[in-house]
Amino acid sequence: MRFSPRWFYLVAPGLGALAGLLYGSIFPVGPLLGSAIRGAIIGTPILLYERRLLWPRMRERVRHLATPLFLLATVALYIAMIVVGNALASTVLNRLFRFMYSERNAMLMSQSGLLYALAISALVVFVFRVRDLIGPGVFANLLIGRYHRPISEERIFLFLDVTGSTRFADRHGDQAAQAYLGQVFNALALPVSHARGSIDDYIGDMALVTWTIERGIRDAACLRCVFDFAARLAAESEAWTQRFGQVPEFRAALHCGSVVTAEVGLERHKIAYFGDVVNTTARLESLSKSLGVHVLVSADLLNRIGPLPPDLIAEDLGAHSLRGRDAPLAVAAIRKRD
Repeated sequence: MRFSPRWFYLVAPGLGALAGLLYGSIFPVGPLLGSAIRGAIIGTPILLYERRLLWPRMRERVRHLATPLFLLATVALYIAMIVVGNALASTVLNRLFRFMYSERNAMLMSQSGLLYALAISALVVFVFRVRDLIGPGVFANLLIGRYHRPISEERIFLFLDVTGSTRFADRHGDQAAQAYLGQVFNALALPVSHARGSIDDYIGDMALVTWTIERGIRDAACLRCVFDFAARLAAESEAWTQRFGQVPEFRAALHCGSVVTAEVGLERHKIAYFGDVVNTTARLESLSKSLGVHVLVSADLLNRIGPLPPDLIAEDLGAHSLRGRDAPLAVAAIRKRD
């Protein structure tokens, strides 16, 4: 489930309070109200941190670490937030609710309380790391078993190809090219998240991003994602040039239609899409290269989106024949208004 930032400021204290109530039920250390308040105060900053609403830049740096270092750094941050949160909770309970906590022992925390908080924190770290590794959308859908049985649905597909990566590898070597592509795809994650999309796969120097049709066409989110990504690369151009000697460039192709979505695999589960739409989007990405277009969109998708936002312009490029399709497909180039 995805909450807007505004709603999550209310959801986070509620989830923290539930964890506190659970602790108060297991370890009868006082009134359940006190446990709930303590849980809300301790849990809220941790949950806000994980939702990029608290210290987002620090969280992004930590997420780039190798998994063992990521776990150590995250648990250390959690411990710091738990200790400070516990001190604040004790002070609030003492001054506002006249509970038994004194200012002298406000910084103290019981051994069971610390172990419980660390256990919950470790569980949260593990869940979010697995979520990051396989993708938020895929993780949620696998968890609830949405595609355990094949489902026919309409989706939007974006094939985003990082141009010039082969030349970069020839000049700097494969390891440098991997680091370069890794940073490019890291930069793509936030625009996709803001557009409520899902990065479902990486194929060489290309990323496959998908949306349900409702999310993707709302406020032209699928197109916004592409141009937000371009804007982020431009804003960080100096850092890219200093580290890699160039600013990444890309081509994007978007199409929509009906697909069959299902879980595949036994030892390694994956959500896969079956249908002509995926192949057609791949053909459009190749067509964008031959046409010299940075962002190419099918007329089918443009018709579903409706009127474009004022800052975007569509240039009709006519109908083109694509390998594997009987009928030509009308396409358009999308660009920012000058």
